[in-house]
Amino acid sequence: MTKWLKKPGDTVERDEPLFEISTDKVDTEIPSPAAGTLSEVLVQEGETVGINTVVARIGEAGAAPAASEAAAAPKQAEPVPSPTSAPGPAVEPEPTQAASTQTAPAPVEEAAGHAAEDAAGPLSPLVRKMARENGIDLAKVKGTGAGGRITRQDVESHLANKTASAAEPQATSAGPYPVTPGPAPTPIAQPVPAAPPAPKPPAAPASSPVPGQAQPQAKTRIEPLGTMRTKIAQHMLMSQATSAHVTTIHKVDMTKIVKMRAKHKGDFQTRYGISLTYLPFVTRATVEALKAFPHLNASIEGSNIIFHNEINIGIAVALENGLIVPVIRQADEKNVLGLQRSIVDLAARARARQLKPDEVAGGTFSISNFGNFGSLMATPVINQPQVAILGVGTVEKVPVVIDDAIAIRSVMYLSLSFDHRLIDGALGDQFTGRIKQILENWSEEIL
Repeated sequence: MTKWLKKPGDTVERDEPLFEISTDKVDTEIPSPAAGTLSEVLVQEGETVGINTVVARIGEAGAAPAASEAAAAPKQAEPVPSPTSAPGPAVEPEPTQAASTQTAPAPVEEAAGHAAEDAAGPLSPLVRKMARENGIDLAKVKGTGAGGRITRQDVESHLANKTASAAEPQATSAGPYPVTPGPAPTPIAQPVPAAPPAPKPPAAPASSPVPGQAQPQAKTRIEPLGTMRTKIAQHMLMSQATSAHVTTIHKVDMTKIVKMRAKHKGDFQTRYGISLTYLPFVTRATVEALKAFPHLNASIEGSNIIFHNEINIGIAVALENGLIVPVIRQADEKNVLGLQRSIVDLAARARARQLKPDEVAGGTFSISNFGNFGSLMATPVINQPQVAILGVGTVEKVPVVIDDAIAIRSVMYLSLSFDHRLIDGALGDQFTGRIKQILENWSEEIL
């Protein structure tokens, strides 16, 4: 659970975004299944839940949040012990009450500590970070989340109470002076000992080093890695440990496609409402090369080679906090227009967190267009369980030698990272060479 977009008591419409989730494949918004009022939130932000878990309840429009009723219950239970301490003389119970206030919290805090230790597993990274930075013993924090889990609000409340209790001895420092029962004049004498606490504010300089000590901590900032970033790290390490990575790089003359794109991009935008980029040309050429070299459209499972009859191309999309690879299914059935539409649609919905989990699964080959950011070439990591990934560099004009003469051509570099367990260097070069040949001699109509 990443973020709640509504809070208890808010009115929600059917299909209106209710909360955000982050899985090992995609970050997305979950719409409300019905219209009404969000009456109760059962899972807090930062908590991990399983599939088919009930995370909230939606009541009829105008229904009061259930959280308010739950909060009122403990308040009614607190006054129960107080009447039992009422019997007895008015003077003698005072020392016994004072002693009870000093000894009673110990077993309560100890029991809460055991409860926090039992619940340490489901604690969110944010809760652990706040506790670590503020030196809070989570065993002393009472959880109000689902199943007694400690939430961020619980830690903030505990921290506020801890700050208030630390300031309380200074405000009540006059209390330790003995107030023994005596004649009526004693109330007149009480203001006399109350005067000395006034000089105690000099104790404040003792806390002045705290801001000074906090300054070195400002040199760094700690935040949780995040679900998507953690999954990316795990996936990349797994890929490096699984495949024998080798990369081959080919230079492609894109002059013909550059001229064709410049000629038709205006009509393309007018007719279809989308821009024409270089990526659908590369994708189309890749599909044709995969038909000729099916080993690149395969995967390894144990000691078996699995050849995929469908060509599903994954297109890497950069997000603010990571990377995602939505899949163009049956890419071999699409022309340049169909591929461009699919690329624009998947990229837009990926950045808007509207992809479905099955739209980032089932890819048989991937393309990473780092040239969109000005990179000439790179060595991309294979997207498991695939056996190859094509890297696309930027298109730039450079001087080249043609028939012993210098000419200006539009050039792009293609880098193919492949799994050497299945694909030899010769096969990898032949595959990339076929893509190069199709791009340099493009003949397919695009309008």
